[in-house]
Amino acid sequence: MIAPGAWLGLLGGGQLGRMFTMAAQSTGYQVVVLDPGRHSPAGSVADRHLRADYLDPAALAELGRLCAAVTTEFENVPAEALNYLARDCIVSPAAGSVAVAQDRIREKRFLAANRLGTAPFAVIETRDDLVADLDSRLLPGILKRSRFGYDGKGQVRVTTREEALDAFIAMGDEPCVLEQMLALDFELSAVVVRGFDGAVATFPLAENVHAHGILDRSIVPARVSPALAAQARDAAITVAEALDYRGVLCVEFFVVEANRLLANEIAPRPHNSGHYSIDACFTSQFEQQVRVMAKLPLGDAALHCPAVMVNILGDAWHAGEPNWQALLAHPRVKLHLYGKREPHPGRKMGHYTVLGEDLEQNLKLALELQRALHEAATPMQGEPVPGAA
Repeated sequence: MIAPGAWLGLLGGGQLGRMFTMAAQSTGYQVVVLDPGRHSPAGSVADRHLRADYLDPAALAELGRLCAAVTTEFENVPAEALNYLARDCIVSPAAGSVAVAQDRIREKRFLAANRLGTAPFAVIETRDDLVADLDSRLLPGILKRSRFGYDGKGQVRVTTREEALDAFIAMGDEPCVLEQMLALDFELSAVVVRGFDGAVATFPLAENVHAHGILDRSIVPARVSPALAAQARDAAITVAEALDYRGVLCVEFFVVEANRLLANEIAPRPHNSGHYSIDACFTSQFEQQVRVMAKLPLGDAALHCPAVMVNILGDAWHAGEPNWQALLAHPRVKLHLYGKREPHPGRKMGHYTVLGEDLEQNLKLALELQRALHEAATPMQGEPVPGAA
């Protein structure tokens, strides 16, 4: 066990790292963040900020010397950095566990090998894969870059071979996956935690609604049958165990054709759809991340009460400062802002969570507040977002 007072390291300075840092500090640990950004959300609250590239030898050496354990806040951290740090300290998750989720082609093949259903797909590595060998039943579809895609980036909807070829060329002829476009009933996510001792905990399923490829809101617990919820949780545990994963991991699912479950993506880290756990669960996903790193027993992931989490994007600043008064007037609404200085359309600036025993009333209030936030209270004059560093 790594006792409170020790240093924990973090590769990445975004909002996931910020929330991890706060959870670690509240438990008594010190946190050092390695991130090249000058004003990163995590770096602004960490005990130390090493402002350097993720492969900077001196910064990695300092991180390995100082820290008892190191984690990441995004899946595309260079594997070389994780392997270097593993020589000196605990790394959670390990580079090998993350590698599958870094590449959609490997991810799809991994899911299929573990008998988890997916949307019909084809691997696209050359133009010939689209011109000569493409199964026409995959169209219309979504062409997804195999690496470095998130929040709808690196994805193009295509309806013909010609559109698919144009999109492939526009993405630089990089390897892609073409997925058949399905009629979705809804989307789910399951967050699972696995410790170094093999112990497993799962959070309640989240029912997710997206807008323009970005998560808009998560409804918890998901409004699904107990059988489907158990199937999703078991599938997420299967993924964690097959990867020999140590840490917090999310598996996203499509639900189609009246309760048929299809695995969509693996996120090897805490997930946006798990943010509700900060206010609605006995143990948040970020505290669980700390517990795994420190080899502590896992916390109880059960809900205090139903919750609806809503993302706040930079679009809310379109006419000035958002109407915070409308949101903060409600005693069971929790606001979290990430300390980002510049609001841009589509940029995640924060979230809020509505808590209460009646899930449908929570959802109704959450949507009312979302509309109210866009009714700007004051003109925006370049002032920083509240809570910004």
